[in-house]
Amino acid sequence: MKRFNKKGILMLIVLLTLSLVFVGCSSEGEPAKESESTEETAEGGLEGTVTLVGSTSVTPVAEAIGNAFMEENPNVKIEVQGVGSSAGIKATDDGSADIGMSSRELKDEEKELDIDEHVIAYDGIAVIVNPSNGISDLTPEQIGQIYRGEITNWSEVGGADEEIEVISREEGSGTRSAFEELMGLESDQGSLVKQDATFADGNGAIVSNVAQKENAIGYISLSYLDDTVKALTVDGVEPTVENIKSGDYAVSRPFLMLTKGEVSDAAQAYLDYVLSEEGQKIVEENGAISVN
Repeated sequence: MKRFNKKGILMLIVLLTLSLVFVGCSSEGEPAKESESTEETAEGGLEGTVTLVGSTSVTPVAEAIGNAFMEENPNVKIEVQGVGSSAGIKATDDGSADIGMSSRELKDEEKELDIDEHVIAYDGIAVIVNPSNGISDLTPEQIGQIYRGEITNWSEVGGADEEIEVISREEGSGTRSAFEELMGLESDQGSLVKQDATFADGNGAIVSNVAQKENAIGYISLSYLDDTVKALTVDGVEPTVENIKSGDYAVSRPFLMLTKGEVSDAAQAYLDYVLSEEGQKIVEENGAISVN
């Protein structure tokens, strides 16, 4: 009996010890799992890189919204490349960009690519001259004639006896495409802009050229307008946000973001943010016109 009691007591001690070890391990493991889950929830589910490619006119808006979006989503990186609307449409189609950017309507052949268009803002195109130029107003017909080379001297539109230097955007520019359509500078054979015009890459280059050349004329996205150049009125109407919203200023176009097929969660969240109240506020802060 004594042996049996000793063995029984020893066995009981062993079982109790194992039970305590098991309970201790279980209780230590539970908080670890809870902590890990809490950390994942705090960090959020959005992560990755969203690449936007296209219009230089849309670029400042896309970058400003991207910076605000990344502050709220630190695990997402927004990369914006301003290379022109046509390049953005191509990048959307071939999948080299998550989101394309265009500052013009898609052409018929581009609409056949099954690209989804998201209108994120509206913009005016300002026709600009050097601040020293005495001309302050032109009609759409006169602007078209200047760019076709039918009017070549400022004196023909009431200005000084000086030859007009025409500055235009590079091929593939959404601003150029919209401007040519609005000013009657398109034909079945292509652009009607005079061949000896100076072609500059980007809105900034147009501003720089016109600011440095007293007899130059150019056109830019309204958001790039500054005091180094002078914006002309068109048919007596100033290129202002109010006049574009009312439809009084006719030289305007949409800002588009483009997608094709399914997009990543991060890309969709960015698009949703662009069209949110906060995103549209940033649109207006950057000189474009809200869709709301």
